[in-house]
Amino acid sequence: MQILDLKLTNFRNYSNLKLNFLKSTNIIIGNNGVGKTNLIESIYVLGLTKSFRGSNEQIIIKKDEISTKIEGTILTKSKNNYQVVISNVGKKVKVNNKKQEKLSDYISNINIILFNPDDLKIIKNSPSYRRKLLDIEISQLNNTYLKLLNSYNKVLKQRNSYLKTLYLNSFSSKEYLNILTEQLVDLGIKINKERDKFIKKINEKISTIYEKITKIKGLVVEYDSSYNNLTKDELLKKYNSLYEKDLSLGITQFGIHHDDLIFLLNEDNLKDYGSEGQQKNAIISFKLSEIEIFKDIKGEYPILILDDLNSSLDDSKINNIIKLLNKDIQIFITTTNIKNINKKILKNSKIFKITDNEVEEEIYEK
Repeated sequence: MQILDLKLTNFRNYSNLKLNFLKSTNIIIGNNGVGKTNLIESIYVLGLTKSFRGSNEQIIIKKDEISTKIEGTILTKSKNNYQVVISNVGKKVKVNNKKQEKLSDYISNINIILFNPDDLKIIKNSPSYRRKLLDIEISQLNNTYLKLLNSYNKVLKQRNSYLKTLYLNSFSSKEYLNILTEQLVDLGIKINKERDKFIKKINEKISTIYEKITKIKGLVVEYDSSYNNLTKDELLKKYNSLYEKDLSLGITQFGIHHDDLIFLLNEDNLKDYGSEGQQKNAIISFKLSEIEIFKDIKGEYPILILDDLNSSLDDSKINNIIKLLNKDIQIFITTTNIKNINKKILKNSKIFKITDNEVEEEIYEK
């Protein structure tokens, strides 16, 4: 899978920009603050319809404008045109100029794996970061999963709301709560199954990749879920046992919305005992594992974005990581300096030099 061209209208600092990319390596170079990350962010938005830089979608619209449009040609087994328009009244997506009624029908068409410095938060921060990673990646592989997740979150919201109603009005019927609980369990079981299947695939690859990067064996990812190995009846009993607590708090304490991922290196939890370097390498190994999983399931490699690696890794580690990648993977790299990138990697790469909102293109041929 490759993105052949990109057209931006009023996206961040770009009023109008059209670029053509190589099917291999594309390097975006420039000083900090000139718009390197904005450029690869637009590719990410084209694929997933949202940014990786926060939930406020309006901020990607150029100042004093009312909407932004990202458009690109994606090559898979055929060429297709994709378009995302975000405005102050909502979001619209099109494939080959045909409007898609549901975002869930659009997502999973363009597969993107991203690594950027903020990914360190995946291990360091709360379980919500790790669930977000899991949900984004599985949704790209299977848009049915995204529909399940949306349904689960909708039912969870309804259940929490009705718990508050029951707390305020003891005469309200508990029957509706039971219906919601059963729906939550049915959806949760399906989501749990997809998450478990995905992490098992990760573990088939991640230890070997981590060893190639670090020369150290023993990295695994544990899927920590309260739904693991429980039947529907057992889960319903668990919810029933927590009813009084849920009622007093007005929230559902139990469920797959509390799932977590645990990164273990020789049985030590990297969140508690891992160095920053080990954590970085574990996340990179996770992402590289995903690339192979996408290839196994979709039959083609995803687009890979490596954003600002110089701020996270030393030059030799970056070069080693890139050497691990299959030559058929389209790669986007943002950096402030190409001098320390291996010449074999640079050879025949396309260089995009960004200065003051202007983009110059050239092929590296040295």
